[in-house]
Amino acid sequence: MKNYLDVKTMDKASTMVKEYLSMWVGIALYTFAWIACIWPAHGTAGGATGLSLVITKALEAGFGWDIQIGTMVLIINTSLLLTAGFLVGWKFGVKTIFCVVMVSVMMNFFQTYLPDVQEWMAARGVIPTDSTSIFGNLDRLLLVIMGGIICGTGIFLCFRNGGSTGGVDILAVIINKYRPVNYGRVVMVHDSIVICSSLLVGMGLEAVIYGFIITAVFSFTTDALLQGTQQSTQLLIMSRKYKEVAEAITHDAHRGVTMLDGMGWFTKESTQVVMVLCRKRETADILKLVKGLDPNAFVSVASVTGVYGQGFGIIGGSALATDK
Repeated sequence: MKNYLDVKTMDKASTMVKEYLSMWVGIALYTFAWIACIWPAHGTAGGATGLSLVITKALEAGFGWDIQIGTMVLIINTSLLLTAGFLVGWKFGVKTIFCVVMVSVMMNFFQTYLPDVQEWMAARGVIPTDSTSIFGNLDRLLLVIMGGIICGTGIFLCFRNGGSTGGVDILAVIINKYRPVNYGRVVMVHDSIVICSSLLVGMGLEAVIYGFIITAVFSFTTDALLQGTQQSTQLLIMSRKYKEVAEAITHDAHRGVTMLDGMGWFTKESTQVVMVLCRKRETADILKLVKGLDPNAFVSVASVTGVYGQGFGIIGGSALATDK
C-alpha cells in the first residue's frame, strides 16, 4: 500500500512539474514574440501586454519615465487580481499567479537581453548591422504575423495546462459579477480599445492596423491548437467485467463513468454499459485499460463536440474558471 501511494505521489509530482514547465515554455514564447517581433515592428495588440505597451510609451513621452513593459504588466495584472479578489472572491489558483508573475519576469528579461543578442549577431555577420530585430530586416507585416503565431502557440501551452496570463480573463470575471456579458465580447471590446488607443501615444495608423492583424493571427492560432487537442471522445463499453472496467477508468484514467442499463437482444441478457467521456488524447489509454481487463469487451468510440462540465469546458467561462 505504501509503495502504491509513493508511486502515485511521484506521478502526481511529475505531472505537476511537466505542467509548470510547459506553462513556462509557453510564457517564454509569448514574451519572446512581443519583444522580438511585435515591438521591433512598432505594432501593438490587446490584453494586458498591449495596454502596458501603450501606457509605457505615454509615460515616456509625457514624463520621460522609462518603465519596462514587464513591470507595467505586473502592475496592471496585480491591480486586476486585487480588484477581482475583493469584488468576486479570492478564487484564483496558483497557476494563474505563476503565469502572471512569469509573464512580467520574462518580458523584462527579453527586453533587457535581446538587444545584446541582436548586437552580438550583427557583430558576427549573422544579421545586418542595421537590423531592426534579431531576425534581420524582416518586413514589418511578416514580423507581426510571426509574432501572432508565436504568441498564440505560447498561450495555447498555458491554457492546455490550466494556466492563464490574467489580463482580459480577470476583467471578464469582474464584469460577469455584475453583467452576464459573453467572454468573447469582453475580449473584442477591450482589445479594440487598447489597439485604437495607440493612436493617442503617436504610434500611428499602421500600428493600429498591425494590431488587429496580430490579434486575428493570435486568436486563430490559439483556437486552432486548442480545438486540435481538446476534441472529446465518447466510449460505450459492453463487458461482463463492467465493474472492474468502471473502477479502473475511475481510479487509473481519472475519468468519470456513467452506467447505462442495456440488454443484448440476441441473448436477452441484461447488462451494464459503461459510458465514458474523455479527451481524444486519452482514448488510447482507456482502450488499453479495457483490453487488459477484458480482451472480449465490445467498445464503441465516437467523436463528440461541445462537452461541458467538470474536467471539460465551462459554458461562457474563461481560462480562470478551469485554473487548478
